[in-house]
Amino acid sequence: MAPIPGSGLAKGLAVTLRTMTRKSVTAQYPDTQPELPPRSRGVIGLFEENCTVCMLCARECPDWCIYIDSHKETVPPAAPGGRERSRNVLDRFAIDFALCMYCGICIEVCPFDALFWSPEFEYAETDIRDLTHERDKLREWMWTVPAPPALDTGAEEPKEVAAARKTADKLAAAQADEPGQEDRA
Repeated sequence: MAPIPGSGLAKGLAVTLRTMTRKSVTAQYPDTQPELPPRSRGVIGLFEENCTVCMLCARECPDWCIYIDSHKETVPPAAPGGRERSRNVLDRFAIDFALCMYCGICIEVCPFDALFWSPEFEYAETDIRDLTHERDKLREWMWTVPAPPALDTGAEEPKEVAAARKTADKLAAAQADEPGQEDRA
């Protein structure tokens, strides 16, 4: 059966008329903030106290947009007769967001939880050179990082917590048994 001439045009106009009668869904962005999904990716925040300058984030970054500088510092012995230790001290931690592709590899490989995703996305600059955020700016983003989601109530307890609870219960039971034995004697 041959198509009727002009049926395609009629179908296209029908779609246009249906769309014209619907309410607009345009969000007026600067006036109303968008509702972001939980744990959305915006900018990377640095929790400087956890950073041990292991350089894993900088080595694993596919764009090489993380810059870290540090120096060694000698720490006196903790106990008399002990030996001095050396530790790395963070001098510079910067991320060039003009190069960053927001893959999250740096956050995943950090063994000390020093890097986090912040949902903030309003950090546009007029000059591309200002998109390199130093550690002070990265520390400010940490205040916007949401708390991790609560554990599922039906989930199994982590092995570490279960082992610690079992040890604490044994210790409490042993301490409860000791006073009972003294009363019998």
